[in-house]
Amino acid sequence: MKPTETLDPDLLSLGCRAPEIGHRVLVFDSTFSTNDIAAEYSRNAKNHGLVVCAEKQLHGRGRTGHTWISGHGQSLLCSIVLIQTDLKPECLSLVSAVAVAEAIGPLARIKWPNDILIGPRKVAGMLLESRQWPTHQAFVLGLGINCHQRMQDFPETLQTQATSLDRALRTRTDRTRLARRVFSSLDVWLDRARDQVDTVVSAWERSSMLLGQRIGVACHNNIYHGHCIGIDPRQGLILQLDRGSVRMFDASHSSIVKA
Repeated sequence: MKPTETLDPDLLSLGCRAPEIGHRVLVFDSTFSTNDIAAEYSRNAKNHGLVVCAEKQLHGRGRTGHTWISGHGQSLLCSIVLIQTDLKPECLSLVSAVAVAEAIGPLARIKWPNDILIGPRKVAGMLLESRQWPTHQAFVLGLGINCHQRMQDFPETLQTQATSLDRALRTRTDRTRLARRVFSSLDVWLDRARDQVDTVVSAWERSSMLLGQRIGVACHNNIYHGHCIGIDPRQGLILQLDRGSVRMFDASHSSIVKA
């Protein structure tokens, strides 16, 4: 069923804050997945920077087949169309994490490849998908940031793992202002990544909760253990393996597991 589209005047004014990202914002009361709608808009190369938001998703997607669960009006749920960029997926994932962490604030920590945590609990997640059209390649960046959830709003299985900005920061989150910060921050970091990628890596290192830690990485049905020693914008997480060698793990085929 096609959702009813609504336009929020506050969100539609975001263009003054972000020259590219958020120059046009579509807001839906409810939709199956904002990534699916944004993917359709990515057919048109002129839609770079367009944002699709929803108050509720009926089947929001996470990585590795997980579902993003959120009640109506509880989260910032959006998908961003990225077309006019020559950045590779690994670098786009890195930029996205840095931008969202910056927008949330100094307590935010990045758990590679796509989670943002405050303390030990997840508050935001990202999903980067690609589309190849006859005339261009497009990326769709899906973002979900928990804003107003109470503990009882999370499924019982997630109550020890998830949090919301309201709970973690002990204040009422203004989702429109948060959206402005996210879009503006992403705009800035995408620009920097074009010729100052080292600044993106440095920002990731400052916010990373993994750097210097012994971790486990699942990749291609194998588990690798070692210490995280950095990030490469082209090849992914850098691990000094327990057995002595160094290996890089790309975000699309890897995930963090218990060490």
